[in-house]
Amino acid sequence: MRHKTPSIPTLLVTGSNGQVGFELRRSLAPLGRVVALERAGCDLSRPDELRRIVRELRPDVIVNPAAYTAVDKAETDIEAAYAINSVAPGVLAEEAKTLGSLLVHYSTDYVFDGRKDGSYVETDKVNPQSVYGKSKLAGEQAIAASGVQALVLRTCWVAGAHGSNFAKTMLKLGRERDSLRVIADQFGAPTTASLIADVTAQIVARHWLSGRPAAFAGGVYHLAAAGETSWHGYATEVLRMAAALGVPLQANLEQIEAIPATAYPLPAPRPANSRLNTSKLRETFGIHLPDWQQGIRLLLDQILN
Repeated sequence: MRHKTPSIPTLLVTGSNGQVGFELRRSLAPLGRVVALERAGCDLSRPDELRRIVRELRPDVIVNPAAYTAVDKAETDIEAAYAINSVAPGVLAEEAKTLGSLLVHYSTDYVFDGRKDGSYVETDKVNPQSVYGKSKLAGEQAIAASGVQALVLRTCWVAGAHGSNFAKTMLKLGRERDSLRVIADQFGAPTTASLIADVTAQIVARHWLSGRPAAFAGGVYHLAAAGETSWHGYATEVLRMAAALGVPLQANLEQIEAIPATAYPLPAPRPANSRLNTSKLRETFGIHLPDWQQGIRLLLDQILN
């Protein structure tokens, strides 16, 4: 008796050259046919083009890591920030709803004002303080309004081997300068792009492509590495690990000066508290989230090798 060959699912990934998008190309590859779109092939600021691409590909899963992430520039480039962070997710949600597909979208700790004591849970009041945060919240709201089956993952302090980020900047400065000044009164959990991509792939494989989409527990979830630190603690750990791996540094770890955020003013306000409670994600999907130090060590291995 011949068995019917199951169809291979199509997974559409936007922003495939970004930190998370680059890792998603790897993590999603075993799950089906991955169509990875760069900005040149899919401009999220053009809704009609976005609809056309989705309708042609008819993906089973749309994964949208693409975002306008220039936090300070967004304060004056408001239209572009909203086009990419709000309008585009809404378009993807509408198209996914029509197709009966899953939408996976990434949001941010910037939807909160950072004033809470302790880590944020998904039901805490949102109160973004920057254009970037407001545009990302508007994207969440557009997805919710569409009624699509969606997984919205809020994350923080993202760092990947591909692209620019804080860890790479500290590594560069540590090689070039004998002293550094780093903010010590903002807190979060450095979270690698590879962890975000791997968690995404596990959830999609186990809970959507497994043939039980009707039981999929969609909604907003917090995704971050375990533990917490300050930017100062993060910088110190990056350079300590780098030194242990044999990287020649100019900076002395004892000379990394801890400064308040007020000493380094920026156009867009940053949350003082970016800590995200991940209990809902871990308990719903059976996911283990390793300590942030483990992820950064693996990240440094990638960068340096």
